[in-house]
Amino acid sequence: MTVESGDGCLQATLRGVGTGDAPAVSARLCRLFDCDADPAAIAVCLARDPVLAPLVAARPGLRLPGAWDPFETGCRAILGQQVSVAAAIGLAGTLVAAFGTPLPEPFGGLTHVFPAPADLVEADVALALNMPRVRGAAIRALAAAALADRDLFAPAESLEAAVLRFTAIRGIGPWTAQYIAMRALKLPDALPVGDVGLLRALATATGRPSAAELLALAEAWRPFRAYAAQHLWAADEAAVTGR
Repeated sequence: MTVESGDGCLQATLRGVGTGDAPAVSARLCRLFDCDADPAAIAVCLARDPVLAPLVAARPGLRLPGAWDPFETGCRAILGQQVSVAAAIGLAGTLVAAFGTPLPEPFGGLTHVFPAPADLVEADVALALNMPRVRGAAIRALAAAALADRDLFAPAESLEAAVLRFTAIRGIGPWTAQYIAMRALKLPDALPVGDVGLLRALATATGRPSAAELLALAEAWRPFRAYAAQHLWAADEAAVTGR
């Protein structure tokens, strides 16, 4: 699959996809690129906050990235616990190389399919990735939950219900549950409170806000706290990288 953007449009070229599978692939792409969002309504809401207003103006129409495969996103959220984005990406690549299924014919840099829950439920992820055993156990627990419940990543009645669903899995805390709710379940009000990038983006001359202070500030962003987080992450990345 090749995805290109230009002239305000998103174009995807599919290879090896049967005609009958095209609607399902199209639906996944729509969720992945947040095509059903209403950028105008989101902007009106977030621009009321003087902190977010310049960020919204700088990146009009910023979308909330979704997930092609919810289980993969859940695993990547666990891998991202208490590490940098670059480190999490590296760990995900190692995980795929160790436990993923090799493609018959590599496509560019793509050589493996991300592991399925059955591939990870008994895997020694911590040993393969040289990371804390508790984090490897969390990935196995997520895999076991996905195998036991086919609706684990189904739409939730509410954000609270989604968070309870995932925090019931051993090794998944509120940050990870909110991140999964944001990316995999596409809940627009999800907010990974305590995220270092969000707190850093909101820092003032007196320092960073606390998680409780962030939560209080975020009341003004409802029901689009996830989009506010995306703007803050983008601003933080720009400040760190200078781009």
